[in-house]
Amino acid sequence: MHSKLKFLLLAGIMVSAFSVSPVLRAETIEGALSKAYQSNPDLNARRAYLRAIDETVTRASSAGRPKVNGTADYGISDQWRSQQTAALNPSNQSLPRGAGLSVTQTLFSSGKIEAAVKAAESGVLAERANLANTEMQTLVDAATVYMDVLRDTSVVDLRKNNISVLKEQLRQTQDRFTVGEVTRTDVAQVEARLASAQADLATAEGTLKSSIAKYRQVIGEDPRLVDPARPLARFTYKSLNDAVSIALGSHPTVMASLVNIEVAEYQLRQAYAGLGPTLGVTATTSKRYEYQNSGPKYSSNSLVAQLTFPLYDGGDTHGSIRQAKETVGQRRLESDSAREKVRAGVVASWSQLEAAKARIQSANAQVEAATIALNGIREEAKVGQRTTLDVLLTDQDLLSARVSLVQAQHDRVVLSYSLAQAVGQLNAENLKLNVRIYDPAVHYNSVSDKWFGIIPPENN
Repeated sequence: MHSKLKFLLLAGIMVSAFSVSPVLRAETIEGALSKAYQSNPDLNARRAYLRAIDETVTRASSAGRPKVNGTADYGISDQWRSQQTAALNPSNQSLPRGAGLSVTQTLFSSGKIEAAVKAAESGVLAERANLANTEMQTLVDAATVYMDVLRDTSVVDLRKNNISVLKEQLRQTQDRFTVGEVTRTDVAQVEARLASAQADLATAEGTLKSSIAKYRQVIGEDPRLVDPARPLARFTYKSLNDAVSIALGSHPTVMASLVNIEVAEYQLRQAYAGLGPTLGVTATTSKRYEYQNSGPKYSSNSLVAQLTFPLYDGGDTHGSIRQAKETVGQRRLESDSAREKVRAGVVASWSQLEAAKARIQSANAQVEAATIALNGIREEAKVGQRTTLDVLLTDQDLLSARVSLVQAQHDRVVLSYSLAQAVGQLNAENLKLNVRIYDPAVHYNSVSDKWFGIIPPENN
């Protein structure tokens, strides 16, 4: 209960600088995350990129679909007689023209088309995992800038309060100097401390302005009233090993690395297919007109099946096979590396969060001790047992302790989001944000088997 009261007291400090108008509705961290999820330009750009990747499935599938081409031509032809004086023979003037239609269909490609389609489909899955990573990073960035504004506002407020205290202390010291209780040195010490506090306030205000700019960049609007935020309690793990196990089994980075192996293996199949035959059929029809005043000269129709056997291409296909094999090996090594990076990320985030919890306990103890010490030293200073410098130094210790507590609370909240990101579970659905969840399958299903149309479907 005691720690809860401390948290509420700190929350009051952190939000006090924003309490300028009771009319404005305070922003919550969930609201800020929702806005970032919907409007962050980097996240929306990644969604657009995924929609572009969806089209690779259609393009790969098109190789197995019929190709229809039409042709038309029109011209003029003149024949000349070879005489002493060249002259045009009107009877030899013609207007060649014609039209044709051809349909080509690949019947067998040694598995090249099928492998290309599978590679494209796996590429879409890999990009979905990359989008999930971008979403997690956006949410972490949003939580970070939210807490940065909250922290920096609290620090500015603390430093303003400190200046008010120092001004009052300077007034009292000057009064005591006037009646001869203290020396000019005591006055100068307070003046120096006040000047230093004013410089610290200017620095803190500059840091706050920078955080506000980052907030707008990530969230999409300037911050208003900002409510205190608590660490994520929705993601609780029994132990570090439990968190690592979950991450290795479901983290988007791990999933993307595994799918990338599949993409490379399908590309290897494509390369092998280059050694096999290809069977296709072509149907054509055409008509030709030659003379201006005569009917059609001739028409033609044909249906031709063509079987192509690759014999030698200078080593290009063999080189592509060797290259694809090396790429498969590379993707497997990258997958091993991705798993280790995810493991290291979970361990680091877990450790940092535990350290932040410990810092909060230490900072609370430091604030309590510094408060008691300052009250005692002030009383002792009144009876001449302590100097003005003793009071100033202790007051500075209390201010530093309060700033450290604000920073520790900030770190604990941010690191709780970072741990959820490291485990791979930080997304709008798990956070239960009040947003329409973006479903990449909606766009994919609308274009993956699309034969016609140049207008993209509406975004989800």
